[in-house]
Amino acid sequence: MIYSCEDETVTPIALDAAAYTLKRSGVIVMPTDTVYGIAADAFDAKAVALLLATKGRGRDMPPPVLVASPAVLDALAAEVPPAARLLADKFWPGPLTLIVPARPSLTWDLGETYGTVALRMPDDDVALQLLNRTGPLAVSSANRSSLPAATTAKEAEEYFGSAVPIYLDAGERRSQIASTIVDTCTTRARIVRAGALSHAQLAEVVPDLEDIEPSPLDAAAEGSED
Repeated sequence: MIYSCEDETVTPIALDAAAYTLKRSGVIVMPTDTVYGIAADAFDAKAVALLLATKGRGRDMPPPVLVASPAVLDALAAEVPPAARLLADKFWPGPLTLIVPARPSLTWDLGETYGTVALRMPDDDVALQLLNRTGPLAVSSANRSSLPAATTAKEAEEYFGSAVPIYLDAGERRSQIASTIVDTCTTRARIVRAGALSHAQLAEVVPDLEDIEPSPLDAAAEGSED
C-alpha cells in the first residue's frame, strides 16, 4: 500500500498504518530529507534482520538509527562526546549522521556495530511525525544493495514490491546526496563518509575535525542513507 502523505487528510492514517506495522516486527518505506529509506523498529532484532535481508545485506553493514530529537542522544549514547553535542546542536535536523558510543544497557541488535551507533535526526516533517510516534528507527536507504537509492516511493516499490507492506509517499526527494557521517568516538572527530555537509561547514563548529580524502567509494555513497 502506498499512502500519499502529500494529502494532509491521508497522513494520520498513513502514520497509524506505518506505526502498526513497525510495532509488529515489520518494515516500511519512509521519506527522509535526502532519499527514501527502509525502516524497522531499532529495538526489534527480528525486524532489523528483516530490513537487512530485504536489502540483501549482512550484519557487517548495520543501519543507522533515526531519532526525533537531539535529546535522544543522551538516551542512546553511553556518553555524548563534545564534538557530537556541538554538531548536533548546529546541524540537526539535517543531513548529518553522528557515530557515538552506544549505551551498553540498550536491548537492541543492529548488527556488528562494535559498541557504537550511528544516529541522525532527519529534516523531514513526515519522518519526524513518524519517529515521534514510534521512537528510534533503524533506517537504511530504500534500495537493493549496490543499486541507487530511491528518491520516490514508486522507485522504492519497484525495488521491494510486496516485501514491504507500507510505503509513505511524500513526493520526490529534493536531495540525492547522502548524509555526511562523522565518527566522534575517536580522539579527534573525523569524517568517515563525505556527504551533503562539507568539511568546511562542519569545521566551523569543530575546528580540529579530520577530513577524508575523496575516493570512488565516496562517490558511490552519494544518494545512499547506508
